[in-house]
Amino acid sequence: MTDLAPEVTDSAPRRWGPRAFSGLRRVPFGVALATLVVIFLVLCALFPELIAPKDPYQLSLLHSLRAPSLAFPFGTDQLGRDIFSRVVHGASYSLSIGLGATLIAVTVGLLVGLIAGSAGGAVDLAFMRIIDVLLAFPALFMSMAVVALIGKGSLNVLLAIAIAEIPRYARIVRSQVLVVRQSGYVEAALILGQRRWVTLLRHVLPNTIGPLIVLSTLGIGSAILSSAALSYLGLGPKPPTPEWGLMLAEGQGYLRKAWWIGVFPGIFATLTVVSTTVLGRYLKALSDGRA
Repeated sequence: MTDLAPEVTDSAPRRWGPRAFSGLRRVPFGVALATLVVIFLVLCALFPELIAPKDPYQLSLLHSLRAPSLAFPFGTDQLGRDIFSRVVHGASYSLSIGLGATLIAVTVGLLVGLIAGSAGGAVDLAFMRIIDVLLAFPALFMSMAVVALIGKGSLNVLLAIAIAEIPRYARIVRSQVLVVRQSGYVEAALILGQRRWVTLLRHVLPNTIGPLIVLSTLGIGSAILSSAALSYLGLGPKPPTPEWGLMLAEGQGYLRKAWWIGVFPGIFATLTVVSTTVLGRYLKALSDGRA
């Protein structure tokens, strides 16, 4: 007698409930710590006055080069400005440049990758040869060249970093589009007479943008690092802007006499890059099923 009871398989849809969040208990300690660091930096960028109420631009020659203490947790610089306030207020500049550059690079790279991967033929060949030429140059060198052409400043640094990162995202999107185009549901949609641009928006784009969002979290850290490097070289915001790279450059000449001027901005920049990279790698591992 045939058993007509429905067979329970692993492909059944998951239900939202307490078990759906049981994986959160297995989050590694390093990932949890990186998440807390990122949350703190976001709070510094959004509400700097609550965390550091002192004016980051206020000069006080009577308090110049003060070592870290209860009154000045990170000490003061050569002009008597509070380092802690300047570091906290500098988070808004670094994070805004990193997020803005990554957003522009992902958007333009997504458009270029979609066009190259879906068009194919001569269009794909032309786009990829241009991308190969741009990828031959280091990203920091490309950013410096763009800043030299369009000028200094926070906005120009943001655009320069975005332009340097576009080829990398475009190549990733193009390779993902080529994989999705060969899937069965895309071929079935085209056979059934669905328009190509509808298939592109309905099937190809959703399956391409997911991995790209995960990979963009890794790009935020590299964009922040490039921003600090450009500011350190004098190509970013102008003094007295409390930007981490600029503060590193200002504290370079005081490392023996007042090490705290350059050390604390460097620590914050390092924590930002490491934390965003850890979160990005963990999200990528989750998307690949390896976490």
